[in-house]
Amino acid sequence: MSSGKNRKDIRPGLTVSIVLKQDQRTGKLTKGIVKDILTKSSTHPHGIKVRLEDGQVGRVKHIESE
Repeated sequence: MSSGKNRKDIRPGLTVSIVLKQDQRTGKLTKGIVKDILTKSSTHPHGIKVRLEDGQVGRVKHIESE
């Protein structure tokens, strides 16, 4: 299970755990499948921002499936 700080590790169709904006203080993770990658830079210290297939947006904390 790798962290979601490198954009190259993330691609549409991967199952990931993200932290939603409203969950940043608690750190609650939401699992889903990547639809779009929203972060343009190659790395981000808090995780790459993605949109899940259900429309939720958050930063990747863990990549569940390689």
